[in-house]
Amino acid sequence: MRRARFVKDGIIHEGTVRDDEIVSESGGTYPPEEVNFLAPCGPTKVIGVGRNYAEHADELGNDVPEFPLFFLKPSTAVIGASDPIVYPDTTDELHYEAELGVVIGRACRDVSEDEALDYVGGYTCVNDVTARDWQGRESQWFRAKGGDGFCPIGPCIHDEHVDDRGIETRLNGETVQESTTALMHYGVAELVAEASRFVTLREGDVIATGTPEGVGAMEPGDTVEVEIEGIGTLENDVVEPGS
Repeated sequence: MRRARFVKDGIIHEGTVRDDEIVSESGGTYPPEEVNFLAPCGPTKVIGVGRNYAEHADELGNDVPEFPLFFLKPSTAVIGASDPIVYPDTTDELHYEAELGVVIGRACRDVSEDEALDYVGGYTCVNDVTARDWQGRESQWFRAKGGDGFCPIGPCIHDEHVDDRGIETRLNGETVQESTTALMHYGVAELVAEASRFVTLREGDVIATGTPEGVGAMEPGDTVEVEIEGIGTLENDVVEPGS
């Protein structure tokens, strides 16, 4: 089942995505193009994972780390599938990064790999927007990864666990990233368990599991789509500040 949050006629709905329609829990069926998608969850934090695909690590001149390389994106970075990505004046090199998002279904702390999937509520698409020029200038990636709107999530949450999902990014309709989640170095259960050793994972929190090779720049006027097989397509326009 695929669940979504959206706005129709100024009213916030929760509903189920079925083929080419959205069925609201409060009644009514709508075509997706007639609604504005919100982020499908409200995370207290987004935990990113760096260099989790060997090919991506290689393209940036890095090795795959010996343990998951975690970083945090604040809740103010989260936007939905109908929101624009605002290109801030603090960077000259804004990149897309398609990622599988793991949505925590119930709170957990210090869980084992064997039980980790019991705490997963579903999966979604994430664009880990990155100011690449800042990433090379700081060790904590606060400026590189944490900006307002730097974490589009959506359009929905799929509750089915599948180890091998196709993942693709299109920039203005052209495919620029194409891979599979089967190539992740650290899998979902391992990431959930390891993150929960250090922090409490709350319902709605998201772990963005890393991006495959093919990252690149976005510019104002571009449209970027992140599609993950079986989940949907996260589409955002890139705009100038004040647009």
